[in-house]
Amino acid sequence: MSSILTNNGAMVALQTLKGINSNLAKTQDEISTGKSVATAKDNAAVWAISKVMEADVSGFKAISSSLALGAQSVGMAREGAEQITGLLTKMRDTIVTSQNATNAQDRAKLQEDVTNLRKQIEGVVKGSQVNGLNLLDGSTASVDFLSSLDRTSAGVSTSNITVSGQNLSTGNYVAKDIFGAGTAPASTAGDSAVMTLGAGDTTGVTLTIGAGAGALAAGDSISIRIGDKTATYTVSAADAGSTTPNDVVAVGLKSAIEKLGISGVSVDYDSGTVGQLTIKSGSAPATANDLNITAQFRNAGSGGLGALASIDVTTPANAQAALASIETMMQTSTDAAARFGAAGRRIEMQSDFVSKLTDTLKSSVGALVDADMEEASARLQALQTQQQLGIQSLSIANKAPQNILSLFRG
Repeated sequence: MSSILTNNGAMVALQTLKGINSNLAKTQDEISTGKSVATAKDNAAVWAISKVMEADVSGFKAISSSLALGAQSVGMAREGAEQITGLLTKMRDTIVTSQNATNAQDRAKLQEDVTNLRKQIEGVVKGSQVNGLNLLDGSTASVDFLSSLDRTSAGVSTSNITVSGQNLSTGNYVAKDIFGAGTAPASTAGDSAVMTLGAGDTTGVTLTIGAGAGALAAGDSISIRIGDKTATYTVSAADAGSTTPNDVVAVGLKSAIEKLGISGVSVDYDSGTVGQLTIKSGSAPATANDLNITAQFRNAGSGGLGALASIDVTTPANAQAALASIETMMQTSTDAAARFGAAGRRIEMQSDFVSKLTDTLKSSVGALVDADMEEASARLQALQTQQQLGIQSLSIANKAPQNILSLFRG
């Protein structure tokens, strides 16, 4: 049925053309923005997911900056510790040389060298800082560097890489002659001791803790290095306040030495002699060689290299004690450099992981919202052709009522 009031063909053609124009406008938006989901109305769920992922990308960029600062700070501390180790090695050579010095003038010159090296070490400690953060001077116990964003269904949390400061400062040292009478050999009595445990030595060497002047205080620590392993015991407030603090510390140090698990080496505690430990070898050590034993005292509040202040090579006895002291401090600086090296490596690996993770997130966001430009180009050409055909179809439909006139012509 034909009607001059209702043109169904024109309405169908008009709706088709509107749909074509709408799709054409959307395709043109995709081409101009490069995104198939540019706003929430395009696809609310995909848009929301992409925004969360984009926020994570932004967060990981900030984390990369934090890790870069951490890498610089830890790298500076490691280089400082390595340089200090080198300077301590030179000081050790000077101390060894002093063992053969025959006159006071030579020893005075060697002592001057020791003093200059100590001052250089102090300068390295002070200068090993980045933006005010110094991990060598004892001012920083530990520092956290933001390392990751951890997203779960419950929300977002952060992870950190914690780097402990290594106190290599030389200040606040107070000598206490902690290894006094009863320590073998007696020539090295004082704040440090050097002993040698022979293979199969069942007699052993003795170490008497707190035998000299100066009471043990909370925070004081004693380190015993046997061969290449070190046991350390730090005096607690309860230890210092006990009625027999030297015995309590001796027992604690005995336990720390036993945990080292050195084959063939045993430690005896003599309750009859205050603070006395005897280190024995019932069988030949694994190396079948003598074991060097060094004992080092560090008072509360002093730097890891605080004993440098007491290094003295002006007499044979002092030079021997200095050798024991410098060995322990060299181990302290070496351990510090190793810890910073391990922390720096971890930061480097985490930084590499964050970089790769950021790239993956960017690719994931792109897969969700980016337009397929090849497909958009083909679709654009098809829609432009459809638009032309739609216009033509609408034009034909609009002319349909005029055809009715021919029905009334005679």
